[in-house]
Amino acid sequence: MNTSQIGLLAGLILGAAGAVGGFSAVIIALAVGVLGLVIGRVLDGELDLGELLGRGRDR
Repeated sequence: MNTSQIGLLAGLILGAAGAVGGFSAVIIALAVGVLGLVIGRVLDGELDLGELLGRGRDR
């Protein structure tokens, strides 16, 4: 299991634990899961936020 998967799993667990019932709980868990996935990908070096935001590495 790599860092991206751990980040996604942690985000989903925290989102599910923090939310209580209903459709809003599903939305919160998905949002926190996506946030965990993005953080995990950044830590793995698979996602460069500078390129994503339009800033190149040469600046």
